[in-house]
Amino acid sequence: MSCGSRPLRRPWRSTGKARARYNRRGPLALPLSSSTPRGVWLSAGFFVVSGVLEVALALHEAPRPVPFDSVWQALGGALLHFLLAWGLWRRIAVCRTVAMVYCLAVVVTYLAALVLALVHAPLRFPPSVVVQSLFQVPSCVLLFPFLRSAQASVLFPRPLFR
Repeated sequence: MSCGSRPLRRPWRSTGKARARYNRRGPLALPLSSSTPRGVWLSAGFFVVSGVLEVALALHEAPRPVPFDSVWQALGGALLHFLLAWGLWRRIAVCRTVAMVYCLAVVVTYLAALVLALVHAPLRFPPSVVVQSLFQVPSCVLLFPFLRSAQASVLFPRPLFR
């Protein structure tokens, strides 16, 4: 409080032009809300995390020192994830369709691999397959209904080519 009857004005609580420059975290900080909807963040974020996980697990399983072809193969495997993340971030409609097909394929493929690994089938699965299936199956099961929804068709309206 100040000496008078009026309390001190804090710039992050003021109205008008100062609101654009301040928020409760301090001056010139990022705004609390974004113009990008949560569905776009989550779907693009899933594919970014999947791509990073693809590269990290492939490099973790590679022999030491890591040969160039292992790095090249890991980056090539993650390229689909990163391209889908970029397309979903740009709200391209065909990327939404590819993401739905990807989610269906992941659920069927990794669920089968996970079941075989859990019942101790005579097949050997690398740990990366198990880790990716534990991440991607639940994520795709949650992401697929959103990508099919009418709300997603509104969020991803852009054609691939203009």
